[in-house]
Amino acid sequence: MKERSAVVVLAVVSVLIVAAVVVFALVRAQHPSAQLQNASIAPTVGTAQIGGTAPEFSSPGTDGTFDLDKQNRPVLLEVFATWCPHCQRETAVLNRLYAAFKTRVAFIAIPGSTTAMDGASPESEMDIFAFMQRFSVAYPVAIYDPRQTVAREYIQGGYPTIAIIGKNKKILELSSGEAAYETLASELQAAIAAR
Repeated sequence: MKERSAVVVLAVVSVLIVAAVVVFALVRAQHPSAQLQNASIAPTVGTAQIGGTAPEFSSPGTDGTFDLDKQNRPVLLEVFATWCPHCQRETAVLNRLYAAFKTRVAFIAIPGSTTAMDGASPESEMDIFAFMQRFSVAYPVAIYDPRQTVAREYIQGGYPTIAIIGKNKKILELSSGEAAYETLASELQAAIAAR
């Protein structure tokens, strides 16, 4: 009798597990936003390369339209994700850089993920503004780009990706991950000094 009860309990538990897996799979298939992008699922590597010409872009931003072609000074471009803890921490570094270099370097941060800061909903303009407010972002940020055109060109396999583009539109630096203030400040000084 005990063996039969154990078999019945095991069968019921097995059926419940299979049902849960099926329901989970159906929910993910019907709701693409449930298939979240996160730090363990790195984006692809874009076409931009150090020494190459920077892919041209123009985007509406918090300081008006940013047009790379019209910039006559070096550019610091960040591709970020609002949910990314590295990007969230990097805002403090970029705020310091912006305060120190804003008259000599053009800054623009471009959202590069389809997942919002809460990790559960799609990214939107409101998500970008919430990120800026929560992390006291002082530098210019592009308004949400649903097609992620710029991100696909520049991303280097992770967030944040930072590109430093020279006055001649050549990419001088291109890397992903958090960067120290001193490193980026030195790279910006070199970009300013370059002809």
